[in-house]
Amino acid sequence: MYAIVEIAGQQFKVEKDRKVYVHRLAAEEGANVEFDKVLLVDNEGVVSIGTPTIESAKVTAKVIAHVKADKVIIFKKKRRKTFERKNGHRQSMTQILIESIIA
Repeated sequence: MYAIVEIAGQQFKVEKDRKVYVHRLAAEEGANVEFDKVLLVDNEGVVSIGTPTIESAKVTAKVIAHVKADKVIIFKKKRRKTFERKNGHRQSMTQILIESIIA
């Protein structure tokens, strides 16, 4: 059984007992969170598609940790102009564990 869920503006395919990295959520570590924007549920071949969401479906998860993603290097250069700029960025992420999918 899996579901397509919208979490923090992005869509994720989630399954029970899976860990997922999402954009930073405003929840404490160890807290339980619910997501009710379920777009699709596949229950062993029986597919339910929402218009745009499924009303009775929800996904519950537990916040494991707040972490930072790998560093992304931004390098800009203009040839023959002696212009070089190097910048880095690390995105704040939240690791969650999917506990149940209620369809």
